[in-house]
Amino acid sequence: MGDPKRKRGRKPKQPAAETQRNNPGTTSSAAMDDVFSVSNVELADSDPPAAAKGRGGRGRKAAKHSDNAETSIVSSPARRTSRAAEIHGDCVLSVPVSGDVARHSVIDPLPRWEDVVKVVPSMDAVVKVFCVHTEPNFSLPWQRKRQYSSSSSGFIIGGRRVLTNAHSVEHHTQVKLKKRGSDTKYLATVLAIGTECDIAMLTVNDDEFWEAVLPVEFGSLPALQDAVTVVGYPIGGDTISVTSGVVSRMEILSYVHGSTELLGLQIDAAINSGNSGGPAFNDKGKCVGIAFQSLKHEDAENIGYVIPTPVIMHFIQDYERNGEYTGFPILGVEWQKMENPDLRIAMGMKRDQKGVRIRRIEPTAPESQVLKPSDILLSFDGIDIANDGTVPFRHGERIGFSYLVSQKYTGENAVVKVLRSSDIIEFSIKLATHKRLIPAHIKGKPPSYYIIAGFVFTTVSVPYLKSEYGKDYEYDAPVKLLDKHLHAMAESEDEQLVLISQVLVADINIGYEEIVNTQVHAFNGKPVNNLKSLVSMVENCEDEFLKFDLEYQQIVVLQTRTAKAATLDILTMHCIPSAMSDDLKT
Repeated sequence: MGDPKRKRGRKPKQPAAETQRNNPGTTSSAAMDDVFSVSNVELADSDPPAAAKGRGGRGRKAAKHSDNAETSIVSSPARRTSRAAEIHGDCVLSVPVSGDVARHSVIDPLPRWEDVVKVVPSMDAVVKVFCVHTEPNFSLPWQRKRQYSSSSSGFIIGGRRVLTNAHSVEHHTQVKLKKRGSDTKYLATVLAIGTECDIAMLTVNDDEFWEAVLPVEFGSLPALQDAVTVVGYPIGGDTISVTSGVVSRMEILSYVHGSTELLGLQIDAAINSGNSGGPAFNDKGKCVGIAFQSLKHEDAENIGYVIPTPVIMHFIQDYERNGEYTGFPILGVEWQKMENPDLRIAMGMKRDQKGVRIRRIEPTAPESQVLKPSDILLSFDGIDIANDGTVPFRHGERIGFSYLVSQKYTGENAVVKVLRSSDIIEFSIKLATHKRLIPAHIKGKPPSYYIIAGFVFTTVSVPYLKSEYGKDYEYDAPVKLLDKHLHAMAESEDEQLVLISQVLVADINIGYEEIVNTQVHAFNGKPVNNLKSLVSMVENCEDEFLKFDLEYQQIVVLQTRTAKAATLDILTMHCIPSAMSDDLKT
């Protein structure tokens, strides 16, 4: 996150090619979330080159060479003159001195005016982003963690707006921007945060901020081997930094912050902590992407990733259409490759037919009304899908067909063609965003919680798992939680995974102290669909006992009257202001 003293993601324990994470619309495979992470390696300022050591015999003076070095030479009597001579071609200025010695100062040539005009406007639009973050405390959800500061990069676009990374301003308390060459920090307002695409949009109310600066212009999607220049404010100094490289790969990437897969560019320019949110320019000075993460692996060097212009423009236009960020739609299916010829024959496919087999369909997705498991998805919006799930992408390239889905907007329709029982059927489907049983983000909201008799009930999310089990949660979390995280699907829009996160020890809950992160299935014989329904059932319970059915057939039984009476004392003992979060009170 910019330049904070924390890491995003984790160092992969196996090659990146083997740790791809599945997203609906892609093949199921091992988790890929943590393969890519924003580098936070500190860069030491390079030492200045040592002065060149001259060699010579006795009586000869060694020459020094440095940026501002002066070279002493011996001038012949014939060269003695009181007239100054300028040599423009080599940029050597000759100044006469007394005697036979003239002193020559070597200076660097001035940059050409056309180069200055081309570079400066784009560079001046790059700003430094200062953010104070106050993250939720998922282990103690009634409070927040200690605030911390970070710095990152951003750039000015049209309409008095600034773009940066979503993770640069996540859980922000205050955001300030500073322009290049300025000593003033301006308060900024966050207009929209796109967690899936890791882009955030800011604005500044002070008119002075927008004076004498030209917004960045966007260029088209670059080709392989096109030169790119990443500009930003990485660690190692306070001034603007420029790194250059080329586009080395273009494919569907795992976005660490969003836990999604979208189009991304791989470049060989260094992207370090603080570069996040900075623009990547092409050789014409137009923005072709936003720096956002890098690959940390013992076998990889200088592998950075850039959010390309199609994703950026989708975010901007989504905000302009709806007045807020609504997200990238998905095709709510899991599918299987059809590369095996026997499998294609068994599914009734002809020799000239290609496509992928639908394995599962999200129950909450609109597609569940028309598509069925074992349908063969032949095309999306008229573009044929190959047996490996790819579609044509520019000249000589192919890309996963989820790219076509990500180009659409939430609520738009798409035409899909499927093969079902040897018949080709065409459907028009309204695309929507993804409802996950275990969400990847809580979108800036504080975590929900409910406390009764010292039992702390909450919901499971990816940030919760990271808080409880660390960055290696995919190895350390309980197997049942991981199975639900990777494979479970929500049966309804309001379904949540409710669990007892901990027990605040008191006399009322003796014997239950060791219950930690255990899922709640039912209360007094009624299924628990979400935390709000559980709160309603417990608060309105008039039975003699409160009975909670947990996973692995474990139960918790408390007397209703004594449990409710003990809650207030437990809250007071632990300095907890309320028995439930604000979102559960309404």
